[in-house]
Amino acid sequence: MAPRASWKGYLKLSLVSCPVRLYPATSASERISFNQLHKDTHNRINMKPVDPELGLVERSDLVKGYEYEDKQYIIIDDADLEAVRIESNHTMNIEAFVDEHSVDVIYQDAPYYLAPDGAMAEETFAVLREAMRKSGKLAIARLVLSSRERVVTIGARENGMFVCTLRNQVRGTAEYFGNIPAGEPDPEMLQLAEALIKQKETTFNPKNYEDRYEIALMAMIREKLKGHKPIIAAAPERGNVINLMDALKASLSQSGKPPAKSKSKADEAAKPATKSARGGAGAAKENPLKANLLKAVGKSKA
Repeated sequence: MAPRASWKGYLKLSLVSCPVRLYPATSASERISFNQLHKDTHNRINMKPVDPELGLVERSDLVKGYEYEDKQYIIIDDADLEAVRIESNHTMNIEAFVDEHSVDVIYQDAPYYLAPDGAMAEETFAVLREAMRKSGKLAIARLVLSSRERVVTIGARENGMFVCTLRNQVRGTAEYFGNIPAGEPDPEMLQLAEALIKQKETTFNPKNYEDRYEIALMAMIREKLKGHKPIIAAAPERGNVINLMDALKASLSQSGKPPAKSKSKADEAAKPATKSARGGAGAAKENPLKANLLKAVGKSKA
């Protein structure tokens, strides 16, 4: 079954636009989850809405309310929400471009994949994607997701595009870092620490960093299903470290190998299939996309 799009609309740059679909780039479907049960009956507990005056109520009787004063609400219905229409409801209008490495990671939030919506959109999509790839730029745009307008970055990724929503409320660092001394550390200890980092250098591969707690949790569940008592793992022993210098020297004297890789559920995962981007439909006498691009460039220079 094809994945369900989180958002459908248009990607727009000046006079150039194409229909697109937005898909979540991550999934939590395989995570272990628990249900709430009664301790005696083991029946699953149903969370039902309760009114303080009426008791249990039907979900169909619930409405949205905004608290404008203490315990004073104004009712908001679907028609009211439909009336709140701004451009980013259905259009990602690119407002600017920035260097692809200039967006601080602390602002990056949820990742999404962006794909063309239909064969007619593929040429425009490919032109915008390759222009960003060759220029090393990310686009800055906005779209409405879950009743909120989100600022997003858009960049080229394989044959598609990668969208990342940005946080707009990031705390300052002074409260957390303000009392940390800013002096230079001891040069010898710094050199030892750098050598320790050098020993453990490797190439990042997410397959080597599976959730070990999740794996151990599933092993415990399987043992309980067999009627066995779970084996309680011993806590790791803590070494008796005299001081930082001794700890650094002891660390360097150990094997220089990187940390052991987590055992993968599938040692060889299939590589994602790549497909070369489709070119234009031929050297038409007047390509509408090319004409719009020329107009857009001319408009930006004016």
